[in-house]
Amino acid sequence: MTDQYRIKTHPILDVPTRREVPFTFDGRPLIAYEGEVISTALFANGVHVYGHHPKDHGAQGIFCANGQCSQCLVLADDVPVKACMTQVAAGMRVRSLDGLPELPADDRSVKTSGIGARHVKALVIGGGPSGISAAIELGRAGIDTLLIDDKHELGGKLTLQTHGFFGSVADCWAGTRGIDIAKILTADLRSHESVEVWLNASAVAVFRDRKVGVVRDGRYILVEPELILVATGAREKGLAFPGCDLPGVYGAGAFQTLVNRDLVRPTERLFIVGGGNVGLIAGYHAIQASIEVVGLVEALPKCGGYKVHLDKLKRLGVPVYTSHTVVRVDGGEHVEKVTIAAIDEKWKPVAGTERSFDVDTVLIAVGLSPVDELYRKAGDFGIPVWAAGDAEEIAEASAAIFSGKIAGRRILGHMGYDAEIPQEWHTTGEILRSKPGAWADFVITENRGGVYPIIRCVEEIPCNPCIETCPLHHIDMAGGNILRQPEFAGDCLGCARCVTVCPGLAVVLVDERSDPSHETALITLPWEIADDNIKPGQTVDTVGFEADPIGTGTVKAIKRSAANGKRRLVLLQVPFDKRQRIAGFRVQEAIEETEPYRIPPDDDTIICRCERVTKKEIVEQIRAGARDMNQLKATVRTGMGACGGKTCRELILRLFREEGVDLKEVTQFTDRPFVAEVPLGSFAGLNE
Repeated sequence: MTDQYRIKTHPILDVPTRREVPFTFDGRPLIAYEGEVISTALFANGVHVYGHHPKDHGAQGIFCANGQCSQCLVLADDVPVKACMTQVAAGMRVRSLDGLPELPADDRSVKTSGIGARHVKALVIGGGPSGISAAIELGRAGIDTLLIDDKHELGGKLTLQTHGFFGSVADCWAGTRGIDIAKILTADLRSHESVEVWLNASAVAVFRDRKVGVVRDGRYILVEPELILVATGAREKGLAFPGCDLPGVYGAGAFQTLVNRDLVRPTERLFIVGGGNVGLIAGYHAIQASIEVVGLVEALPKCGGYKVHLDKLKRLGVPVYTSHTVVRVDGGEHVEKVTIAAIDEKWKPVAGTERSFDVDTVLIAVGLSPVDELYRKAGDFGIPVWAAGDAEEIAEASAAIFSGKIAGRRILGHMGYDAEIPQEWHTTGEILRSKPGAWADFVITENRGGVYPIIRCVEEIPCNPCIETCPLHHIDMAGGNILRQPEFAGDCLGCARCVTVCPGLAVVLVDERSDPSHETALITLPWEIADDNIKPGQTVDTVGFEADPIGTGTVKAIKRSAANGKRRLVLLQVPFDKRQRIAGFRVQEAIEETEPYRIPPDDDTIICRCERVTKKEIVEQIRAGARDMNQLKATVRTGMGACGGKTCRELILRLFREEGVDLKEVTQFTDRPFVAEVPLGSFAGLNE
C-alpha cells in the first residue's frame, strides 16, 4: 500500500498500530485501516475525486466530511453511501459515481422485519460536549435517557482538537487538550447506568405524533421520547466564488477530521479563508502535521479569533491578509491556484490588488450555523424540547459544556426534580461565550533580572491556567476577573509551568543568570511542532510579539514537559539586549507568489452544490421577481439535492441581499422530513 499520505509521527498525537483492511476503488486494490471511513481511506491513497456530477460532469470530492452535504457520494458494494460516514469493510467494492448509478436488477427476494420502536424518558440528540454534559446530569438523577450520535465515537468536535482549551481550570479543564476532555466526559457518561448510548445513529426526522425517526447502523427505528434535548452542533458556512466547487476546497472541520482524527496528510500546500478561531487553529494543526500554510485571508480589518492563536501562526511564518478576500480558485479537477484581493468599504474586490499562490487545498472557515432543524420541528409539534451547545448558540466548546449542564438541570426541573442551577453556572457560561475584548498594548515595564516570565496575553479572553499553575501564586488577574490579562509580580522559581500550561503559547521564560557577562540570555519557549524542524545547536530566525524579525538565536536544548502531555520546551540562547523582545521563531520559509489572475465575472460560480446551480441562474430568477426559495426549487432546483438546502440556503439569501431585496420579503425553504438521506430499505425494515 502507499503510505506517503499517512501521518507517521505527530508532535501531539500517538500513531497507533492498526489492522489493514483491503478494499477496491474502481477496481484498483487499496488498503484502509480498521475503523476508517471511505473518504479517509481514499485520501490516504491519494484519491481526492470521488466521481462526476450527472449535470455538467463537474468533479466531486469532500466538503464537510460531517454528513451534512452530499459531495462525497460513492457506490459501496453497489449501494450509494456518503463516503465520510461509511466505514470500510474488508473486500468492499467502492466505485466512483460518474453520472447516475445503474439500478440493480429487480430479481431478488428480500426479507423485512418491520420497524423497531423504543420509548424513552429523555432523548439527547448529539454526543458532543453539550450533549454528553446534559446526559451526565440526567444520568446522575437516574433518568431513563437515550443519547444518540451519528459518529463512531463520542466527543463531537472535541475529538479533533489537539490544542489546550481556554476557560477556567476548575470549571472546564482549561489547559487540557480537547481530545483528552472528550475522554474525561465520555468516561463520566459511561458511569451512569440509566444512560444508554447509540453510536452510528442519526436522528432524521421529528413527526407530529411525537416520534423521532432514527437510523441506527442502517436500521430505521421510531423512538418515542417524553422530551428531547437537541445538541447537534453546527455546520460550516459556505462561501461562493469561482472554483469554490473544485475538489480541494473544503471546510476546516473536514481538514481537522482527516489530520487529527484519522492521521492523514491531505495536502502539501494549504490556504485558509477566515480568521476566526476555527481558521487560525486549523492553520496551527496543519503546521503540526508538517503541511505548509501558504497564507490566511480575512475580510475584516482584523481577525476575529483569539489574538494568541493569530500571533503564534504569524510567528511560525504564516502570512495573514486582513481586509482581503478570496476571488477565485483555479485548477483542472482539483485545486491548483488561489487568487485573493483587497476589498473596499463595500466589501468589493479592488482591481489591481490581486495576489495568486500555488496551492492544492483551500480551507473555508467563515463561520458556523446551528444545526437546529430538529429543535425547531419538535417545537412546532409541541414536544418539550431544549437546545444546547452550538445548536443553541455558536460558541467555544468550553461554553458548550456549561450549556449542556444547564440544559440538563432545566430538563430535570421540568420533570419535577429539585434541580437547582447554581448562579455561577450561568455566570461562567456567559463568560465562556463572550467575544474577545479589545487588544491592549504590550509593554515590559521593568528590567527584572534573574529569571521571570513574559506573558504576551493582551486580549480579554476567558483563561486562567497560568494563574492556577504558578507554585508561588505570583501570576494574578486584576480583581480575580478571568477576562483580564494575567500579570506577573514577585519571585519566579524558573519552573516554566506557566510556559507549559498556557493554551495560547503566549508565555516565555527569560533567564538572565546563564551568562554573568550579560552578553547572552536563555529563554524558554513552548514547542508543539514536529521535532525534525529543530535540533540542538541550530540557528533560528527569531521574531517578536507580532512576528516582527528580531535576529537569530541558538537552540541549546529541547526538553519534554512532564506536566502537559506532548508539549516540549525549547531553550534558546539569544543576545542579552533582545531577550525580552523574542516571542518565537520562524518555521516556514517566505511564501512566493505566482502570476495573479485578474478578477473575472463570477456568474458561473456554483451556489447549489448538489444540483450544480450557478449564481447567474439564481440571480436571473430573483430579477424576474422570485421571492420564495421554494419557487427556486421548482425553477432551477436549488435545495432539491441530497443535502436538502443545508449548504446553499445562506448563499442564496446573500444573493437576495446583493440584489437589494429585503429579506423580510423572502420566504425560505420549507423544512420537511427528512433532514438526512435514508435508504428506502431502512423504512421497509430490510434485513440485508
